Amino acid sequence: MWLAYKPNGTKNVRLFSGNFPGDGVIEFELGNVPEPKSAEVAETWGRFPYGIDYILRREGYELSQGIDGVLYGNIPGGGMSRSASLCNNLILSLFDANGIEVEDKNTIVDLAQAVENDYIGSPCGKLDQTMIIFAREGMATYYNPKDRSIDYVPIGAGAADFRIVVLDTGTDRPGLEKSTYKIRRDECEKLVSILQKAGYEISCLADIKDDELCEKIMSEFGAKYPDLCDRLRYIFGAQKRFYEMLEAWKAGDIETVGRIFRADGLGLRDDYKISGPELETMCDVVRTVPGVLGERMLGGGDKGASGVMVGAESVDAVKAAVDTAYPRSCPDFAGKYAVHVCKVVDGVRIYEGLL
Repeated sequence: MWLAYKPNGTKNVRLFSGNFPGDGVIEFELGNVPEPKSAEVAETWGRFPYGIDYILRREGYELSQGIDGVLYGNIPGGGMSRSASLCNNLILSLFDANGIEVEDKNTIVDLAQAVENDYIGSPCGKLDQTMIIFAREGMATYYNPKDRSIDYVPIGAGAADFRIVVLDTGTDRPGLEKSTYKIRRDECEKLVSILQKAGYEISCLADIKDDELCEKIMSEFGAKYPDLCDRLRYIFGAQKRFYEMLEAWKAGDIETVGRIFRADGLGLRDDYKISGPELETMCDVVRTVPGVLGERMLGGGDKGASGVMVGAESVDAVKAAVDTAYPRSCPDFAGKYAVHVCKVVDGVRIYEGLL
């Protein structure tokens, strides 16, 4: 996502999106935006710049310089962190225009999350914002949300041999506040509360790391809370897969990485139950293509995009398979789907002005 901007010498912010030209110019005066979660802005992308102004002022930042800006991006609209990218970009741009320097990048992460949580009403965490801010070219970013530590893992000797391909289903996903993601998050928090009341000393389901402990909980609560225990089964398995994948990355064992990628997708589908028919159709289409290492849904679920790890020599075969089979299986989205070949680049940054 790109934002070209310049300070305009007024207290007004004027923004135009090349992705939503029909919305025209979003214009407002700094300090004069609609109230949080108001119906007035619920269905417009303008809620993000409004929210940024609101949150920055709430947190004590002095904004006196508006900007004129044009935005454009090619990020699919569901499950690919487009809102986090937009928030990060706009916060950094307003800080730059107003001469505000921030030493700790986590400050940007916290502010961007607050925009979505407190102004828009989306119950997102900090993962997307963190990845966008801290990404490093050629590296996998290892983020521990408990202590917010960041480490970088070389993708390994096999990096040149595979590609990560995003399969945009063409479906529109509702905001997280209206999605299955919120339901699943509430379920996880409910199970944590149940376990705490039963004497288990945990603060989140990720604290359950021991096989015997997990089996004990499943035995004790599985009959009464089968759905909640399915969520635990996924999270418990996902943690084990994560550390196995981490070692595979370091070793350059891309086939193992792909196998784990696929296994996690099946867990999301079967235990966490957060996928959707179009997402799984994409996975089914590419799963049998020679050279595909693994596939799964991406993002918050329901709609949006799936992803596939594939040998570099098989990217064209994946595209051909999608072009042949997906429109036949999902004709309503025949003219809307897209295939994006991705690469890891450095995180968000401000470039020197062109004028």
